[in-house]
Amino acid sequence: MIETNTPLQLEIAELMVQALNLDVAAAEIEPDAQLYGSGLGLDSIDILEVALVVSKRYGLQLKSDNENNHQIFSSLSNLAEYVAANKTK
Repeated sequence: MIETNTPLQLEIAELMVQALNLDVAAAEIEPDAQLYGSGLGLDSIDILEVALVVSKRYGLQLKSDNENNHQIFSSLSNLAEYVAANKTK
């Protein structure tokens, strides 16, 4: 069964598609698929770009030395959870 994206997950997926010029529709990014490496196939530069656009859009800090980054960026659903808990906009 394919999980459907929440509105926040869809919004973040749209930001990722636009920022990285991905050849996939935002709605096609599965919430629990890996973002880094296999799955969506993002590399470290892509993750930095995603962190930048998400930080700007939601007014939060995503620091490169955060020990939780691996967990935060492991999937769209985890990133959306982090944004929901920490956004200021």
